[in-house]
Amino acid sequence: MSLVLVTGGTGHLGRDLVDHLVQAGHPVRVFARSRQARADVEWAIGDLATGQGLRAALNGVQTVINAATHSPIARRGSFRPIDFFKSPSAVDVEGTARLLAFSHDAGVQHLLHVSIVGLDGATLPYARVKLAGEQLVRQSRVSWSVVRAMPFHYLIWDLLAGMSALPVWPIPRATFNPVDTSDVSDYLVRCAFDGGRGMRAEIGGPDDLSLVEIARQFQAARSLRRAILPVPLSDRAARGMGFVVSQGVRGTRSWADWLKQASAQRRSAA
Repeated sequence: MSLVLVTGGTGHLGRDLVDHLVQAGHPVRVFARSRQARADVEWAIGDLATGQGLRAALNGVQTVINAATHSPIARRGSFRPIDFFKSPSAVDVEGTARLLAFSHDAGVQHLLHVSIVGLDGATLPYARVKLAGEQLVRQSRVSWSVVRAMPFHYLIWDLLAGMSALPVWPIPRATFNPVDTSDVSDYLVRCAFDGGRGMRAEIGGPDDLSLVEIARQFQAARSLRRAILPVPLSDRAARGMGFVVSQGVRGTRSWADWLKQASAQRRSAA
């Protein structure tokens, strides 16, 4: 089993990814800004945005899975006006460039980069930043592959939870298929070690759902009653905002199933 370095290993996707790698028997080193409690992995402390600790973290590594990203929208679980004008690039562009260069120097055999479905037609600044980082990978001298994934269930939950106080929810008329991080993690582990390279099949959730239906199911799970105002969107505008349906591998956990588990965990915690 080759040593795997995971960047972004403490995020929602990263934690699931590390779990899947460990369960498959791979030795894992997590590159993070601070050490966490788990003792079944190595910890390499540093910062992808600055490069601190990155060269040392790559010592002896054969495979890199780059799951690091900096999305202010995901971190706060809501949109702000600034998100429609700019998004930070220190991790997703400059950090990716640095990771590629150092990986080449270290003799890394495979770098798997996690990206987002629908970037080519997207207009939001974060999507443009993600596309710039992906393009660096595709031009790299390192042996690379890219997996694009749909938005994750937890992010949809957070964004809708942020609207809970509103009496009326404006919801775009669009269809997409959010995906579970566990399904993405399982697919990433397969792609990392099956010998494939280049642009891999993208991954999304099992069901194509309207955003209005997604919001209704969320309200039912949270016992909320809010008026939903469907907002018409052209196909072009929907693609620009990232509302697309993936054309590739499908995960197994539906939005409805994920909601049941999340709601049960919330009740248990309460």
